[in-house]
Amino acid sequence: MRHQKRFWQGALCGALAVLLGLGLVSCAGSLPFLGKEEAVSQETKEKLSGIQALIQKEYIGEVDEDALQTGICQGYVGALGDPYSAYYDEEQTSALMETTQGEYGGIGVVLTQNLDTGVTTASSVYEDSPAMKAGMKDGDIIYQVEGRDVSGMALEEISGSIKGEKGTTVEITVLRGEEREEVTLTITRDTIQAETVKTRILEDEIGYLAISEFDSVTLEQYREGLAELKAQGMEGLIVDLRGNPGGNLDTVCEILDLMLPEGLIVYTEDKDGNRQEFTSDEAQEVQVPLAVLVDGNSASASEIYAGAIQDYGIGQIVGTKTYGKGVVQTIYDLKDGTSLKLTVAEYFTPNGRNIDGEGITPDVEVTYQRDENDPEADNQLDRAVETLQNEMAP
Repeated sequence: MRHQKRFWQGALCGALAVLLGLGLVSCAGSLPFLGKEEAVSQETKEKLSGIQALIQKEYIGEVDEDALQTGICQGYVGALGDPYSAYYDEEQTSALMETTQGEYGGIGVVLTQNLDTGVTTASSVYEDSPAMKAGMKDGDIIYQVEGRDVSGMALEEISGSIKGEKGTTVEITVLRGEEREEVTLTITRDTIQAETVKTRILEDEIGYLAISEFDSVTLEQYREGLAELKAQGMEGLIVDLRGNPGGNLDTVCEILDLMLPEGLIVYTEDKDGNRQEFTSDEAQEVQVPLAVLVDGNSASASEIYAGAIQDYGIGQIVGTKTYGKGVVQTIYDLKDGTSLKLTVAEYFTPNGRNIDGEGITPDVEVTYQRDENDPEADNQLDRAVETLQNEMAP
């Protein structure tokens, strides 16, 4: 795969791949922006000084200076009004770095968060993970961590509170089912390797490959999954991206390089209109009938995957319209253990579509319908299988 410059696609909700670039500003020291003409106006500096003086003189509670400084940085970035840009303190930054390594101390669950409601859900509980052994199920809403209500908290903060050293425990209360039954689980943390790809063979030698997120370990897991399916006689392939919040832009492009003919995979444009292209070579390794499953929680890197497949016409997109996140984030190292995530570019599908706020409309639209008598039933997957069977019919 060839491209001119590396960008990393930020996550909508869940896994986040990180590029630590050049530091732009340091938030270390007392009232971090004071005395920096380029950062704030003289009026704002004076106001901050006045606030600081009043707190020191009048406030009756305990003052955590580090928390105040962090709050200034968070507020400064938060005022952009961009849901994808954020300031991360040391703990949050450490958690992000941990994620990129594909191995961490935790419970083995992928969390997704709805930006409109703030609801955080266990979208995928790893097989044989501490979470699964304790009874957590896909679809559980994360309600409390160690007795603290986490509703509406930032996804990274919730994830950070759940992670921890191997052998320690964490108490999590979830809301389950339509009745929102409260279930409290005590989970013993372990060393977790992200399991981002799951495979199996369906009827008529149709391979099924689900990707929960695109992170640093996904490419190799994808390759291994394809090899296993080919060894089992795969004659058609379903790639399931439902609930996949995105992840690493380089990773999804490297995966698409295995799927696409020679040509453009995706391109980005920054604020100055500079265009960066990601391309595939002529070695198209997968050439069987293809269907891609998506839903409203398929975002960013998932939409790059679905959009490229759709634009090249080499597979059918099945499900419901995707989330619509067509922007790229970069995380900058602020040189003191903290970091800044900033939206720096828009991305476009090979045919020039910017799907930000629009999403990708499936070729075959089908809404998931839960079967109360058969919780394992999946009408969207059934339709994808039917779509491939029609293509594979002699």
